[in-house]
Amino acid sequence: MAQKPSIPKGTRDFSPAEVAKRNYIFSTIKTNFEKFGFQPIETPSFENSETLMGKYGEEGDRLIFKILNSGDYLAKADAALLENRDSLKLTSHISEKALRYDLTVPFARYVVQHQNEIEFPFKRYQIQPVWRADRPQKGRFREFYQCDADVVGSNSLWQEVELVQLYDSVFTQLGLGGVTIKINNRKILSGIAEVIGASDKLIDFTVALDKLDKIGEDGVKKEMLEKGISETAIEKVQPLFNFTGTINEKIEKLAQLLANSEEGMKGVNELQFICDNVTTLGLQTAFLDLDVTLARGLNYYTGAIFEVAAPKGVAMGSIGGGGRYDDLTGIFGLKNMSGVGISFGLDRIALVMEEVGLFPEAVLATSKALFLNFGDKEALYSMKAIGKLRQKGIKVELYPDKSKIDKQFKHADRRGIPFAVIVGESEIEREEFGLKNLATGEQQKVDFETLVALLK
Repeated sequence: MAQKPSIPKGTRDFSPAEVAKRNYIFSTIKTNFEKFGFQPIETPSFENSETLMGKYGEEGDRLIFKILNSGDYLAKADAALLENRDSLKLTSHISEKALRYDLTVPFARYVVQHQNEIEFPFKRYQIQPVWRADRPQKGRFREFYQCDADVVGSNSLWQEVELVQLYDSVFTQLGLGGVTIKINNRKILSGIAEVIGASDKLIDFTVALDKLDKIGEDGVKKEMLEKGISETAIEKVQPLFNFTGTINEKIEKLAQLLANSEEGMKGVNELQFICDNVTTLGLQTAFLDLDVTLARGLNYYTGAIFEVAAPKGVAMGSIGGGGRYDDLTGIFGLKNMSGVGISFGLDRIALVMEEVGLFPEAVLATSKALFLNFGDKEALYSMKAIGKLRQKGIKVELYPDKSKIDKQFKHADRRGIPFAVIVGESEIEREEFGLKNLATGEQQKVDFETLVALLK
């Protein structure tokens, strides 16, 4: 007996209904991206390994899916590495390409490669799948879509203000009111590391701090100690674990804490500008909040950091995030090219909307009517009408086989098709159609124009 087929862990098949819901989210995000002036690009699903490796920190590098070289990939491998089973060093010998981990680094590569063709500031959006060798769990998959919007070639903080508005606009249109847009600044984190005497442990400090909502205060302190951050330094950051108040109150506390850090004060001033202007302009349904523990473990952020939390009462990780990166393109040889961007977590957004019941019924709309099949003569008459209806933008279809009528009715019911069109000899003679409402059972004889009007 043949073994039942399966798919890799962390990947999914999508039913027609699921694809319809995902396309609804895609469409909403795309519409808002374009409304805010962003232009679409696409990049390959895999990149040269050297493009991706070293851009996401040690943790990120481990989660990148490597692609084995074509052919005999062991032929050119170092014999000593093979014998010693040194997998880390061996990887570069047998794998020169990797699946993209996100859309931001490929975008940076794109900007550098096409810099002479691009008009700066360049506002691009990209909606494509990415892959991460992560441990699958609710809302976390190994293959998933990212929906990114970035601006490169401008240092203006008005871009950050607009990106907050973009988040607000998308989630409002999706009906996901009440999301919280968390904001912080990497300069503030650098300043904190400086004033506690842990500047040399900045990455370890921020990666641990970013896990506060997952592993708690004790877990963060334990990880910091394990990474070599002193107990004295940890005591100095104790206030950050219970940092409360309004945005302005939090900014005032940070200004006091970072008074002796030039880098930290730059971050405070940037946050003040963004938060003040977002508050003045107002948001439709989202809330803005300053979260000083927000670090986002990616090494390339240098300024503002964003993360979007689902509405209260919904158990889900972040459904969006991003930030400012001043030197990302410098890795590829293009200096002084600042950028800022945000991403929407499509899969998690879909899960949240499903849980709250926010998908409109129209999203799942299938064919408006099923023409029943009584034979070839009746089918031909039906197909002529079907062609005209489709030209008018009405979704209709013919049941392909001359099966029992009860079976055809059941097919329409299972598909959620609201009307059945019945064509027999009498309908053909009178140039009519029998139209049955499958919800009410009401049936009537109509001419073609009436059929069009009722199905529309």
